[in-house]
Amino acid sequence: MIDTHSHIYEPEFNADRSEVIMRAKQAGVECILLPNINAGSINQMLDLCHQYPGYCFPMIGLHPEDITEDYRQVLADMQKLLEVPGHPFIAVGEVGLDFYWDTSKVKEQEETFRTQIEWAIQYHLPLSIHARNAHRQLVTILSEYRNESISGVFHCFGGTKEEAQELLLFPDFMLGIGGVVTYKNSKLPETLTAVPLERIVLETDSPYLTPVPYRGKRDESAYVAEVLHKVAQIYNVSDQKAESITTGNAKHIFPLINTH
Repeated sequence: MIDTHSHIYEPEFNADRSEVIMRAKQAGVECILLPNINAGSINQMLDLCHQYPGYCFPMIGLHPEDITEDYRQVLADMQKLLEVPGHPFIAVGEVGLDFYWDTSKVKEQEETFRTQIEWAIQYHLPLSIHARNAHRQLVTILSEYRNESISGVFHCFGGTKEEAQELLLFPDFMLGIGGVVTYKNSKLPETLTAVPLERIVLETDSPYLTPVPYRGKRDESAYVAEVLHKVAQIYNVSDQKAESITTGNAKHIFPLINTH
């Protein structure tokens, strides 16, 4: 298994981070991919990757909810890190659009998203895309780049069958499926009946969106095993087959994890 989206560098894990990684390894997690969210999270994320080389892999990006007044300077500083030869980043993320709580920065979010899509093209990196209450805007912006070589994951997908089909028209993208798929009233299992297993990857979004039976607790990468088990049930395949396919999908979308 690969946890393609985890924030275990965050302060919620300061007390027991090494144990969290040990539990992930014991659960069969082959590696953990770490999306960045803002300028302040870069160093702790990179420190963790230095501690666990070949196991924890960093991304670089500015999350749409973390856009501040100086966002253009933040983006410029992040791009400088991508200019360094041999930089460690395996993807551009976590990037995207979020109009759930706040619609006051629509233009800033869209500008930031476009800038980071252009990084992905320039530096030949996949994208880890966050979109909430923004499906139409997401598709509109990505469609501007249809003639470019872009790939990645639609992180934490939770939309309808129709939305899934629309996103899957972007041929080199996967849907990221996490703990929500295990929730009693989740519509995601029904939605996934319209999505090939070859188009999904597994994730936790730790410390958020903890799967059943751990709901109410902090999420961690080991719990991606619960997501795998549910996905195997939905597709009526063995856990082993679901693991093999989704791990292969992750390695296809994030090829730089194969070279470390």
